[in-house]
Amino acid sequence: MNGLGSDNLKSRVFLEIFENVLGSVREPLVVLDSDLKVVKANHSFYRTFRVEPRGTEGALIYNLGNGQWDIPKLRELLEDILPQNSRFNDFEVEHEFKTIGRKIMHLNARRIYGETDETQLILLAIEDVTERVYYERHLEELVEQRTDEMRVAREEAEKGKQIAETALLETKNLKDQLEAERAYLQEEIKLEYNHENIIGQSDGINYILYKVEQIAASDTIVLVLGETGTGKELVARAIHNLSLRKGRALMKVNCATLPSNLIESELFGHEKGAFTGAHIKHLGRFEVADGATLFLDEIGELPPELQAKLLRVIQDGEFERLGSSHTIKIDVRIIAATNRNLEEEVRKGHFREDLWYRLNVFPITMPPLRDRLDDIPLLVDFFVKKITKRMGKSIEIIPARVMNALQNYQWPGNVRELENVLERAVINSSGPKLRLVDELKSPKRDLFAPQETLETVERNHIVRILHQTQWKVSGKNGAAGILGLNRSTLRARMRKLGIRKP
Repeated sequence: MNGLGSDNLKSRVFLEIFENVLGSVREPLVVLDSDLKVVKANHSFYRTFRVEPRGTEGALIYNLGNGQWDIPKLRELLEDILPQNSRFNDFEVEHEFKTIGRKIMHLNARRIYGETDETQLILLAIEDVTERVYYERHLEELVEQRTDEMRVAREEAEKGKQIAETALLETKNLKDQLEAERAYLQEEIKLEYNHENIIGQSDGINYILYKVEQIAASDTIVLVLGETGTGKELVARAIHNLSLRKGRALMKVNCATLPSNLIESELFGHEKGAFTGAHIKHLGRFEVADGATLFLDEIGELPPELQAKLLRVIQDGEFERLGSSHTIKIDVRIIAATNRNLEEEVRKGHFREDLWYRLNVFPITMPPLRDRLDDIPLLVDFFVKKITKRMGKSIEIIPARVMNALQNYQWPGNVRELENVLERAVINSSGPKLRLVDELKSPKRDLFAPQETLETVERNHIVRILHQTQWKVSGKNGAAGILGLNRSTLRARMRKLGIRKP
């Protein structure tokens, strides 16, 4: 096996993990031996670079497919830098690949040691960052171009002041939008770049991915529902990244984190002097997101006085900045998310019914972690690798008792709570084994609280799944398949429990 001794148990275990787990990861991964020849690659690698396993395994990584990987920087790093320096190294290469054209790839090379402390394997993770880099370059070119236009406009002002002032105003508005988007994008790169993919292989997650692919290409409003910590923002990002608007940044506003007196300005912007403290003009997120996607997180927290203004933007695509009577037309795709029951909020009078109907065009419900416990091993593997890389630690073994404890817990805080528990565990682990700090016990139920009957629990669960599938009982992605029941069995249970399509 190209440089791997048959007695090297660690290498064989790693390749086994690679084959069974990492092979399903969407990020292209390739394993090299100490001679820099390909040992294994996952399906994403072959699909991304359009090469075949029979022409790849056993070949030098920088000489695949008749020289398509012949990249000097890659060869230099793998042959010279990597064996001498740190255990992993990040870098980017721009190259004209023979099968997929010019691409910019971000690579992370990590050495995996054998028992003799000699490099036995090298794991190479690859990410296509072409669009992100090209978009940043495009922004820089646009800002430079608009700056030149402003200079020309000022020179022309001497010849025709009125014409020049109009052109200057239009150019300034465009420059303000570009600079606001650029500033926002830089913050997003710092905070969200390399954000987690939707990890899992359960029926619930597969159905979510199916819904994402189904709706991404359109401009339809999407409402993402689910408990706190289930990953609603990841769904919004997945939809945006598969849409025709993916060349622009995904803008987001958390309606729960801003005071009610500031959220209107954040969404719609304000003119200079519109209120006390408004010393400069400010572009709102709707204006900056013109032509892109806006993610409104925790939409259920939006104050009632702003719900009417949001409804107008959804219906007519127009609004006014605070302190201005000038109407601005925009083209924005909206994705909203909430952990609240908006139907109940409508009944209580806390949320506008007409806005609810406008938002609830294509709902997607993220399942809680307790309903997809089979995904926990994949999530644990992902988060442990992410956390140890950030902390410069090495965790190679997750004991079975630790994994059992994680899978037997109900996770009221969902994936976010799981990540926090794993971060505390990594901090507390001094060796190669993961040591759990938290005592994971499900909260005790109040013995005096009214208990639901088994029939009620079953009915509520079936109704929730039917809502997710838009009342599709059988067939691909139907409720019967998700529930693990035969079609006739599910219909019989629906009749018995009095479940009928609204």
